[in-house]
This record gives sequence, structure tokens and C-alpha cells, in this order.
Amino acid sequence: MSLLNNLKLYATQEHSCSYDKKKQATTLFVDPDAEVNDLIYRELNDIGFRRSGRHFYRPHCRSCNDCIATRIPVERVSLTKKQKRILKKNSDVICRQVDSIDSDEHYHLFEQYIANRHSDGDMYPATREQYHEFLVDGNDFSHYTEFILNDQLIAVNLADKIVDGLSAIYTFFDTEHARRSLGNFAILELIEETRRLGGDFLYLGYWISNCQKMNYKIDYRPMELLIDGRWKRLS
Repeated sequence: MSLLNNLKLYATQEHSCSYDKKKQATTLFVDPDAEVNDLIYRELNDIGFRRSGRHFYRPHCRSCNDCIATRIPVERVSLTKKQKRILKKNSDVICRQVDSIDSDEHYHLFEQYIANRHSDGDMYPATREQYHEFLVDGNDFSHYTEFILNDQLIAVNLADKIVDGLSAIYTFFDTEHARRSLGNFAILELIEETRRLGGDFLYLGYWISNCQKMNYKIDYRPMELLIDGRWKRLS
């Protein structure tokens, strides 16, 4: 019997799609008052839900299935030459786990990242309230990683620690270090961290085939896509 049987779900009214302004989207939310434990989170992940702050959600659009949940089976990963170069380029970066990112230093890095990379998005301009709700709240599952270069914070990653691995939530970084490909480096570090924790999968969120900003996700192979309720592997 599924642990989700008694879970209440709520659908939003149609709203403008974040990825294609020409389309209308609907989002399905888990009851925000529900207690989501490790096992329930795993089942939610298995059917394509994601976490943002205290909310668990997934797309539920009437006429579109473009948002496809993705995950990487970490023990089978085969790195490309490009990915190996990224690891080598960042061999001087120290990665360390921390309990919280609720500080001025972390927030200012996030604020700068949003202004420089996502000034055309819903999260611009950044606010402390938004930062707290998105990245600090809901930290029963949170697994934070700082990336330090010469004693300076240059990137932060948030992932959720779940029963069968890690679920990547968000990465932000100092855009002055763009040549280091810190977003991809964070994924490579999460793959290794998932292995260290004994997990099977790194969940990477949604992929949309015609969204250029998401193309990086499909570069990791093998990749598994949630299609028609089943995980299917791309070699």
C-alpha cells in the first residue's frame, strides 16, 4: 500500500509557464500541513515531485508534458572529457558540508547570482524573505555544500538527503568565476557525495528538451527520465 494514499494534493489555477510564456501551466502541490518523512519523500520523488522551501510540487499541465523528471544512477556514470576538465580546473576548490546557509555572506552571493544570471526571471530582484523561504526553510532534508577558493566563498549547493540518494535543489555561485563552470562542478561533486553516502541516484529536477538553459542536464550519462510513470534510461 502506497504511503501517498492519504496525502491531500491541491492543483493551482492555470498560470503563465515559467519556461514558455506562450503556455499556461498548472502545478500540483502536496498539502503544506502534511508531515512528509523520508519514505513519503522517496515515493514523491519516484513520481516526479520536487521540493521548494516547505512545498512539494510537480507540473500538472492539461496539454503539455514537456517537464520531465531526471535522475543519474551514480555508480554507472561515465564522465566526458569536458567533465573531467571541469574537475581538474577546480581541483583547488575546497568543498565542505555545513549545517546552515542563513548568513549575510551566503545571501549576498545569492543576490549577486540572481542579478547577474536571472534578471529576466521570477526570482529577480532577490529578497531575503524569498531566499529564506526557498533555500533555508524546510531544512529537515537539507544537505548544504560550500565551495571555497583561497578562503573565499564562491559557490553554494543545496541538495536534499533522501532514502535512495540526493536530490539537487539549487546551486548559486560567484559569476566572476564563470570559466570554472561551477554549476557543472557542483553536479559532479554531488555525484561523488551521493556515492559517499551510499545512495543510488542523484535527482536533477526537470528537463525540457527545447529549453537551452536545461541542456546541461542531459550531458550526464547514463541518465534516467520519468516517462509515462516509469524511469527509462538513456545510455
